[in-house]
Amino acid sequence: MPYRTLSAEKIESTIETLQKRIEERFPGRGLSKLCGELLAIAREDRERLSWQTKPNVLLRTGVAVALVLGVGALAWSAMSIGSTISVDTEASNVIQGLDAVLNVVALVGAAIWFLLNLESNMRRDAVLKDLHELRSIAHVVDMHQLTKDPTTLADTYTRTASSDHVAMSPFELVRYLDYCSEMLALTGKLAALYMQDVRDPVIIDTVSEIEDLTGNLSRKIWQKIMILREPAKT
Repeated sequence: MPYRTLSAEKIESTIETLQKRIEERFPGRGLSKLCGELLAIAREDRERLSWQTKPNVLLRTGVAVALVLGVGALAWSAMSIGSTISVDTEASNVIQGLDAVLNVVALVGAAIWFLLNLESNMRRDAVLKDLHELRSIAHVVDMHQLTKDPTTLADTYTRTASSDHVAMSPFELVRYLDYCSEMLALTGKLAALYMQDVRDPVIIDTVSEIEDLTGNLSRKIWQKIMILREPAKT
């Protein structure tokens, strides 16, 4: 179903094209280097995604061996307790024996639960680390557009000694802001790749949080773009 799922290769190709567009429009600017960093993250994430979809055979083998040993130990404990109980055994001894068996069952059950979830927990930690990196780069993109104030291009604007100087034409500023918006959208898509093949609620919530973040930051950018385009409508 090529049109129902995101393609990591297509997203990577789109980011690569975007970097070329930025470099051609604004050669040597930091925004082009930032897009290059996003491209590097996309390539790293594609490799990690391919690793995360593969089963960890070594880990699963170790878990299977541990489960067999645990079940064997549980069965041995039950048989040992059963062999020591006779008609003449006092009730207190029987209760102590059953209590020991229940303790073993509880410990083995907890160990089995931990081992069965070990692989998924390891994958979750790795994914959350990658998603944190995407959240951070979204904030970096926002920092690049933060000082690009369209009101500074107005004829009535008066600078102060600490005012930021935007050395761009209105057209260039629109393109710069639009590039930032595209980078935020692609950052959200990179995050969404991690949600396609999982049902982990923690990962899904984190991806949704990043998509909300990039969407909100992009809306701020488009408010600036609308200000720049307003004179053309009058």
